[in-house]
Formats: sequence, C-alpha cells, structure tokens
Amino acid sequence: MTLRWEAFLDRVRERGTYESREEAERAARVVLALLGAHLVGRERAELAARLPETMALILLNPLQAAEPLSPERFVRATAAWIEGATERTAVWDVGAVLSVAAEAAGEDLLRRVLLQLPTGYDLLFGHPQSP
Repeated sequence: MTLRWEAFLDRVRERGTYESREEAERAARVVLALLGAHLVGRERAELAARLPETMALILLNPLQAAEPLSPERFVRATAAWIEGATERTAVWDVGAVLSVAAEAAGEDLLRRVLLQLPTGYDLLFGHPQSP
C-alpha cells in the first residue's frame, strides 16, 4: 500500500522530532535521493511504488554515486547535503526517513533492498539483521 504524502511526512516528522513538516521533507528528499543511487532494478521500483509520488520520483531520479557508500559515508553525505547538518544530526535524519521507508517496504522488500546495500544499512533502516 502506498503511503500518502501527508502521512509519510508526518511519520518522518514524528520520528525525527522535527519542528516543521518542511524540515521532515528536506531530510526525506536528501536521504531518498542518496538511497536511490544505491538501489537498482525491481527493488528500487517496488520501493518507489510504496512511497508518495514526489518521494518516488526522487528515489527513481537519484543523486549520482561513483561507488556504494558505507553506512558511515552515507551519513556523512547526508550531512553534506542538508544545510546546517552535522554527522550527529544526519544520523537522526537518516534513521527517521529510512525507518518510515522500511515500514512502507514491508519485511520481504526490505530484505531484498538490504541485499543491494553494503553491510550495516540494516541499522540505518532500524531493522538490525542477525549475522
């Protein structure tokens, strides 16, 4: 089931304890643009189909990545793209957005998404995997 725009942003806002929907949207746009650069094929398309249209388009038209980023570098890249962010606040931004995306994805799709990403992304999505 596709999340509606307002519901998606409200969940991100709540998880990130943002003061405004605009802050939540800014974080969501950056995190999903970076994530989209790391996903390909069916998994990216399926995840996009479960997100609000605006967020789906961001995921499907991502920022360019020369190589897969480790979770730590993903957080640093997020901090670099969000004005005024630090690595500490970017961890919060990433967790807020990716945990909502994980809920939208569901367990099966999330498992397949995580197979495309470097080790450690399960923690960013708020779904630690057993070794």
